[in-house]
Amino acid sequence: MKEKIIQQGAEAVLIRRGELVLKRRVKKGYRLAEIDEKIRKLRTRGEARLMEKAGKLISVPLVKRVDEKGKEIEMEFVDGLKLSESLDSIKNWREVCLKIGENIAKLHDAGIIHGDLTTSNMIWVEGGAQIGRNGKLYFIDFGLGYANGRAEDKAVDLHLIKQALEAKHFEKWVEYWKEIEGGYLKTSKNSGEVLKRLEKVERRGRYKEQF
Repeated sequence: MKEKIIQQGAEAVLIRRGELVLKRRVKKGYRLAEIDEKIRKLRTRGEARLMEKAGKLISVPLVKRVDEKGKEIEMEFVDGLKLSESLDSIKNWREVCLKIGENIAKLHDAGIIHGDLTTSNMIWVEGGAQIGRNGKLYFIDFGLGYANGRAEDKAVDLHLIKQALEAKHFEKWVEYWKEIEGGYLKTSKNSGEVLKRLEKVERRGRYKEQF
């Protein structure tokens, strides 16, 4: 079957193979071979387990096969709109952003930290003729994620998506964030504590920028 590289990152390469995507972790020459082997094996195993856990709560690509020896995860290919490229043109963006907040809350209530919450790691699959109408939101790339996150970790997760919105969607990021925050507040069982921590995280960031 014909293979096509669809993304090359510092940690992994994504290869499309028909209706599947293969995520292959790349070797790091600066690490001792034995240590590199162990780290890539553990991260491959950890990401697959996290995706399977997250998949019981929200939509994520279905894991088909895990090859710890080859440091590979084979998963379904999600054919949709990457939000980093399409959010600004989606008519019903409020629905999309609300679902982003709801999804983050569901993960956080289960102790799951995504670790790289940006619109580049979110795919919207259209559910009707109108873009953004009754669609399905997928979170992808749990390579930096982990379980058993504290309120501080959840706040940092929210800070990441807020920063990503400001950087990538600067014209409407305030409106986007308002809907995401609303979805989080509506869904999370512990939103008050997390959002208070978010304020502290942001204050620390502003303090560092002054020096």
